[in-house]
Amino acid sequence: MDKNSKKNEVAVFGATGLIGSILIKYLNNSQNSKINLVLRSPVDLKGENVKIHKIDLFKKSEILHSLNTSKVVFVAIGTTLSKVKGNKDKYRRIDFGITKDIADSCKELGIDKLILVSSSGANLKSKSFYLNLKGSIEKYVTDLNLKSVSILRPSLLLGKRNEKRFVEKLAQIAIPKISFFMPSKYKAIKAETVAKAMLQLSITESKGVKIFHYKEIIDLSDKFKI
Repeated sequence: MDKNSKKNEVAVFGATGLIGSILIKYLNNSQNSKINLVLRSPVDLKGENVKIHKIDLFKKSEILHSLNTSKVVFVAIGTTLSKVKGNKDKYRRIDFGITKDIADSCKELGIDKLILVSSSGANLKSKSFYLNLKGSIEKYVTDLNLKSVSILRPSLLLGKRNEKRFVEKLAQIAIPKISFFMPSKYKAIKAETVAKAMLQLSITESKGVKIFHYKEIIDLSDKFKI
């Protein structure tokens, strides 16, 4: 990050995921940020600028308390139908419910920036459960009128996950080979590229709600320097 950038205290939700783990790697190597990791399971991460908040993510009061000193909040949480054993209500409780409580907490605390990972194709009117859910999340966060909201809409994420996702692994192999024929916003993108774009947004002045697709994410990532 720019050596002259203002030192921020940031919070990360989804620290154990594909994007979140990369965010932490860069943040932990920077002297410009104090990191609040907010999660439900402990992680083995050490650093003078790291504080771990092990909380119940289904309790807004605990989310609110974990954010009371942060200026920037990164949200990269999400689950899969396989993880919730096909229970769509539980899926919604995680993806929508937790994000809603984070956004509400940001509003209550007057937090400067919320940077959220959504999905390409997110649409409140979509018949797809996943895309409809992402659209619902985006609308809720947008309607809160926070100081600054950045929504990133990547398509398939490329990168090595800790957990096994067989179908996604096949897609990671196949889709890049045919991406030349796809509209840019649906092209697969490296998780590291998305993480760098989020970090660049954290040090970029902005107000209101802005949505970023494939090309904009690439451009932001190219600007990021550590």
